[in-house]
Amino acid sequence: MSQEIEIEYKNLLTKDEYDRVHQIYPFESVEFMEQTNYYFESDDLKLRSLGAALRIRKKNDQWTLTLKQPHPEGLLETHDSLSEHEADLWIQNRMVEKPNVGKQLDELSVSLEDLKFLGSLTTRRKEIEYKDTLLVLDHSLYYDQEDFELELEAKSKEQGKNVFSQILNQCNIPERETDNKIKRFYKARQESE
Repeated sequence: MSQEIEIEYKNLLTKDEYDRVHQIYPFESVEFMEQTNYYFESDDLKLRSLGAALRIRKKNDQWTLTLKQPHPEGLLETHDSLSEHEADLWIQNRMVEKPNVGKQLDELSVSLEDLKFLGSLTTRRKEIEYKDTLLVLDHSLYYDQEDFELELEAKSKEQGKNVFSQILNQCNIPERETDNKIKRFYKARQESE
């Protein structure tokens, strides 16, 4: 099964802080990647109540269906590849069963028939390898919102926390309680209704 444990640290940034991180670390030489997340949920918000989230991501012309679930070490991500046609069907609320995500949804007692497309979030991203972690700068747009975010993906919690704290300290950025993108998306969606 296509699964991985994601250990990540994130911090929302002001535009000035985003620019500062961009200048201090070697992001200048890295091209922006654009990726769009398409989010899905049931009317009763079953996934959200379980701390889970379901999305399709288009990145580099590849479509991936991903279910994120809580895990003691971070987040358990379960993936299935989609064709562009299958992704279009999902976005039209005509869900196509996929083996890996389907198995996990069954375990959560979530039916494909109960899911619906909620909307999308587009991110312009830069990534660099830094001290055996992946350091990411994101600029995201969704509904009438825009935000800037620093993310760090690590192989262990201890390593990730140490490197992330060093970066925030070096850039003189306060650590902020930061919701993940889907929670920020939900909040913006509720505010727009």
